[in-house]
Amino acid sequence: MPEEPAPPPTPRERPPGRLSLRLRFRRDRVLLLMTLPAVALLLLFNYVPILGNIVAFQEYDPYISDNGVVSMLHSPWVGLENFRRIVEDSAFWDAVVNTLVLFFLQLVLFFPIPVLLALLINSVIRPRVRAVAQAVLYLPHFFSWVLVIAVFQQLLGGAGILSQLLRQHGYDGLDIMTDPETFKFLITAQSVWKDAGWGIIVFLAALSSVPADLYEAAAMDGAGRLRRMWHVTLPALRPVIALLLVLRVGDALTVGFEQILLQRDSVGPGASEVLDTFVWWNGVRNQDFGYAAAAGLVKGVVSLGLVLAANKVAHLMGEQGVYKK
Repeated sequence: MPEEPAPPPTPRERPPGRLSLRLRFRRDRVLLLMTLPAVALLLLFNYVPILGNIVAFQEYDPYISDNGVVSMLHSPWVGLENFRRIVEDSAFWDAVVNTLVLFFLQLVLFFPIPVLLALLINSVIRPRVRAVAQAVLYLPHFFSWVLVIAVFQQLLGGAGILSQLLRQHGYDGLDIMTDPETFKFLITAQSVWKDAGWGIIVFLAALSSVPADLYEAAAMDGAGRLRRMWHVTLPALRPVIALLLVLRVGDALTVGFEQILLQRDSVGPGASEVLDTFVWWNGVRNQDFGYAAAAGLVKGVVSLGLVLAANKVAHLMGEQGVYKK
């Protein structure tokens, strides 16, 4: 019998469901075109300015030319001199300490509150009550920091409602808004009041994806409200909590520039100076642009390291984090 011809070689098979790059581009071309304006804005306002970090290695003089690029090209090069000044500047390290203290306070006191409030709202049976509570808590997120600080001034300032009540009952008034000892707790309270509602929206969205069958099965097994919350609700929130925690750690050195700058003069720089206000004060007010750029660059590099470290911890805990392994 004549031998059957060998079958032609087949191209290398792709994993099931895996499309080539060309086919994926053709499939998603409309979505890609829709994202082009956002990508262009991101490149223009977030990545192109990174080139300006060269100022950190110069004694930058913006008055050399009306063109900022020309000024960078002709400013004297000083190497690592600005970074040496940072290491020797006690005001910089005071700002670092204040920044880290504020971060840990907000992580411990602020981060769990949206989770607890979301669990509380989610346990409300009546949808109308739940919607009203959610709207009321979310409303301050749209307030500017000027308005938020004005509200706290009317409540906790020297002529505020609290001080007036104390004086009416024979006690000395309080002026918490100008007390350096309580300033960090004041900043945290303002952040909780303003931004806790945004976190509630995120966690409620995660809770809405939990199948009701899980709660029914747990109830049939005899689990009470607390055990259902521990074994069903919290595991459903765990990926979102890990993601937001990674982002929060990456944002550790940014603790509210506008919020603190508006109250800096009332308590003094010793209690309120953080890295962002330190950079602003030295760069914009003192016009020491190279020194301020060096401080900002150090902050950016450390923040990147914190994001990578926190994301690695999330992977070790079995969560995805900001990006996959």
